[in-house]
Amino acid sequence: MTEHDRKRVLAKELISARLRIEADDVAVIREQPTRFGHRTELYCEVDGEQVPLVIRNTSFRAATVVAVADPDIAFGLDLRDAHPDEPTLREMRRHSHLFDENDVPSLLEHWTRVVAIREADGRKNLIRGDNVRLNSTRTKGWVPDRKTQYELVDLSRDGWIITLAWAKRDD
Repeated sequence: MTEHDRKRVLAKELISARLRIEADDVAVIREQPTRFGHRTELYCEVDGEQVPLVIRNTSFRAATVVAVADPDIAFGLDLRDAHPDEPTLREMRRHSHLFDENDVPSLLEHWTRVVAIREADGRKNLIRGDNVRLNSTRTKGWVPDRKTQYELVDLSRDGWIITLAWAKRDD
């Protein structure tokens, strides 16, 4: 099964469970790109009508994580291998605020939260990792130029570091 098929299957299962309908009644569709470089999102339809739910996903190697929420929730996901390679560690260290950047588990926990917040904010890579702030317990985070405070949830399992950042939309 391809990565895109995994995303669609997982989204279908989540949406059908949320709406209490059969998975066969849900169509998960990738939007058409509007311009070069546009990162398309998934959306769902039931009986030809678009359902007002937001689908987010992330993949890394053979792992795929999908989350679904109401449109009034801003959320982002990050997924990392618990044993990162050297180039990944260099990137994390370059944008980290940690005192001990050699503590790999702490660095991973910090970085996956930073990336999840960047995804939830919507500006993604336009926000430098070192501009994202976390509270001392790493359960909340924010970007200084916005008032939104994201709750951070650790969903890690089976050798994967997974973080969900979410907040109620202010707009």
